[in-house]
Amino acid sequence: MTKIKIGGIIQNTNLAQVGVLGIPDRPGTAAAILGALGKAGINVQFIVQCIDMNNRDHVVFCVHENDLDATLKIMNEVQTCVGSECVVSQPKVCIVSIFGPDFRERPAIAGTMFEALAAQGINILAISTSISTVSCVIDSARLDDAVAALKETFNLP
Repeated sequence: MTKIKIGGIIQNTNLAQVGVLGIPDRPGTAAAILGALGKAGINVQFIVQCIDMNNRDHVVFCVHENDLDATLKIMNEVQTCVGSECVVSQPKVCIVSIFGPDFRERPAIAGTMFEALAAQGINILAISTSISTVSCVIDSARLDDAVAALKETFNLP
């Protein structure tokens, strides 16, 4: 089987994942959460938001692990404002991404990446994509395994 050519692999380490879960779906939720973090000078490096079948929002994001305590303090304050059911966190996560040109016009890239990680028993905690990048949040302890699997699976420059 011919390997899919990609531009490379990006690693972003020393992160913590935070989830603000079970928020009534309405305008301004993301603004309240991310605005509060921005005002505190906390950089958010990954964001995923979805709405479940009960019309509850779930906002999951990553911050530098050194900002986790401050982030949780802020999110506990924001929780009341947005009506969140809970705030959860997971320290010691990282982001592994693949990138390349024309990803939006090339099928099987995301599926191939996820298959490679699954074959190594690596659990994906969150996924985000763009026109040219597929990114996964995973446990930091599995980063080396993930990178090795991706190098084996894809054709890198």
